[in-house]
Amino acid sequence: MRDWAKNDQLVIERGEGVYLYDTDGNKYIDGASSLWVTVHGHNKRELNNAIKQQLNKIAHSTLLGLGNVPSIELAEKLVKIAPKGLTRVFYSDDGSTAVEIALKMAFQYWQQQEHQTSNIKLQNKSKIKNPKFKTKFITLKNAYHGDTIGSVSVGGIDLFHKIYRPLLFKSIKVRPGDIPALEKVLKKRRQEIAAMIVEPLIQGAAGMLLQPKGYLKAVRRLCTKYNVLLICDEVATGFGRTGKMFACQHEGVSPDIMCVAKGLTGGYLPVAATLTTEKIYKAFLGRPEENKTFFHGHTYTGNPLGCAAALASLKLFKKEKTLLKMTIIFNKLEEGLKKFRSLDHVADIRQLGLMVGIEIAGFPPKERIGHRVILEARKRGAILRPLGNVIVLMPPLCINDKELRNLLSITYSAIKKATEKPSFFAF
Repeated sequence: MRDWAKNDQLVIERGEGVYLYDTDGNKYIDGASSLWVTVHGHNKRELNNAIKQQLNKIAHSTLLGLGNVPSIELAEKLVKIAPKGLTRVFYSDDGSTAVEIALKMAFQYWQQQEHQTSNIKLQNKSKIKNPKFKTKFITLKNAYHGDTIGSVSVGGIDLFHKIYRPLLFKSIKVRPGDIPALEKVLKKRRQEIAAMIVEPLIQGAAGMLLQPKGYLKAVRRLCTKYNVLLICDEVATGFGRTGKMFACQHEGVSPDIMCVAKGLTGGYLPVAATLTTEKIYKAFLGRPEENKTFFHGHTYTGNPLGCAAALASLKLFKKEKTLLKMTIIFNKLEEGLKKFRSLDHVADIRQLGLMVGIEIAGFPPKERIGHRVILEARKRGAILRPLGNVIVLMPPLCINDKELRNLLSITYSAIKKATEKPSFFAF
């Protein structure tokens, strides 16, 4: 906030397609999809109309004890496009809360199982609920799942999470890609592990870190083998970012619980969903006196306006053949990134679909080289957002060839200028 207050603040007034316009009329390519959410572009007619039409009916009604038409229709659509086996939908507001729900759901699921003596050592042969059974979570090092307390507890980025450690529950951290180490943990501690949570294929906030091919599929196999639930956090990777509707579909993986948000409404309104299986859903069914209710509710859960936007967004995927077009854009992006390797301070380039991380090396953290790059990009007409010294490119899925070439040109020039020694010392 100190930097924001002392510099000229950039205030966005409107948007059109892949472009943002500030209050002075300046035009910028939205190279970060307004924090990874915009899918079909800004001010999209079909999304605007869907919200207006719903607004003429009702803006909001609670899902606590009631239903509403758009939320029911959206749940049906989500189940159809989700990985096989995910049949139930629980709504919330954003990615972090979708993860909170997944964690609580997995935890409560196991607490509501009745375990025989063959499953766990009991003091007697009767069926009981053991509060020490299946209460832990495995997460990956450098993970990011949101900023609420439960989500932070399964996170692994010190920059974001370190200060909150006294508030957190402890999770079991494993290194991404290390299957033998994961199996060792699962084999030893399977009776206490409720679930493993992963960002499928790529760790976004960690700097676009890619996982080895086949890793997610191996994780699924091990979770099944050792009777541990698998949670896939598709908040950043869902809705076409990787070329499939969901990243886990690249490896044919069906998780037990899946979290979606960000691009769900095309980037228009804050709606999230946690999808799960029929088996998990049924564990919460019972007589009132059994206390199996899942006590988690948000005021705006299943908001009709947001759900209407999401339904319109999913229709656009089909109408505009968005996923088919992505292959061409991905290839052009990959080709365009090759020239960045000639820049002296570019240490690595990581890409999965329209998710790109360009890592810059040779500058100490205090110099904030990532921030310098985005300021240079802003001068040239693009809005980017760094992750430390990693420059992220994640434009809307609707970006065309010309716009993509312009974004790459701006980013290249910005990195070159920001990392030049004269510019560096004179800044």
